[in-house]
Amino acid sequence: MVTDLALQAGVKKVKKKVKKNDEKPVQPIRRIVQLGFLLTVIWIGVEFVLFVHQLEQGKVPTVSRPPGVEAFLPISALISLRYWLLTGIFNSIHPSALVLLLIILGTAVFLKKGFCSWVCPFGLLSEYLAKLHDFLFGRRYHLPRWLDYPLRSLKYLLLLFFVWAIFVQMSVMDLHYFIYSPYNRVADIKMLKFFANMSSTTFWTLVILVLLSILLPPFWCRYLCPYGALLGVVSWISPFKVRRNEETCTGCEKCTKACPSFIPVHRVGTVRSDECHSCFQCIDACPVKDTLYLSTGRKKGLRLPKLAYAAVIVGLFIAGTGTARLLGRWQNSISTEEYLYHIKRLDGPEYFHAQGRVPRYDTRKFSAPELERLREMHKQWAPRR
Repeated sequence: MVTDLALQAGVKKVKKKVKKNDEKPVQPIRRIVQLGFLLTVIWIGVEFVLFVHQLEQGKVPTVSRPPGVEAFLPISALISLRYWLLTGIFNSIHPSALVLLLIILGTAVFLKKGFCSWVCPFGLLSEYLAKLHDFLFGRRYHLPRWLDYPLRSLKYLLLLFFVWAIFVQMSVMDLHYFIYSPYNRVADIKMLKFFANMSSTTFWTLVILVLLSILLPPFWCRYLCPYGALLGVVSWISPFKVRRNEETCTGCEKCTKACPSFIPVHRVGTVRSDECHSCFQCIDACPVKDTLYLSTGRKKGLRLPKLAYAAVIVGLFIAGTGTARLLGRWQNSISTEEYLYHIKRLDGPEYFHAQGRVPRYDTRKFSAPELERLREMHKQWAPRR
């Protein structure tokens, strides 16, 4: 009897049997995808610079304008989105801007904020600046929660401002006049000029953002990017989320330490944070098989393997842009002659805007077949001016 009691008192908890996670990490594949999109962006940039340079020389460009440059016109894309929803018109001034916005929103619906960690070149830059931070300081520093939360709200305030300005303040005629305005027709060229001939204020602002991204990575993505805020909001409805099997979890916290967004993965059953980028770093870091995974449900949901995720996010862009080409929604309708006309007048008063309000311009020069129908809508809806 005494021996039995002693054995019971000295017995140790039996460790639960777990299977070692022998699945290959997906980070090398993710880096390849990121670099592939980065090279695509660089190629688009080189083509566009050559296109504009030849226009400035008064020549008919031998290099075609790359439609992908419109990915850097998010405001024009949001305006085009609301215009399309209100009128059913998929405008031909910057059609690929709207196409790319729809594709990116689609990735957020199905794949959370995968765009940020798999596609976005600024996301890739932020990751390398974070590596520089680790090299300089030896560990990852981040702000305390009482300061982190208010700063994270900044990007949502910026998003709210743009949504309010476009979806509340602008009438259908405001949208029309902006889309077909001289300014919007050359918004891509104006953007290039803005960075090619940047002011000292712009230069030092970029320097400060880079320094802050080194000191507190990822500063831009976490606190200021309104595009990331939009994707964060949309990603809440995504059925796919990182989930943790509490029965096999050892509590080692390697997942939390690996997360670049400082999400306490080891404490939650389902990661619902708007900061989750689906980068799979937490899943790769988990030492136990089938403990962390991306799925639609914790037990019976559909799991999305790592390689399948990479294939889906790349496939969405290929299928989306390919469909746009087939439907004639990729190339814009601005002729070379019109570009040559605009390039000489970029400093004119018609080529500026104030919070989306463009100066009145001669619609006979920049007419659209649907203008009369829009005027009728304008009379019916009596929009604010």
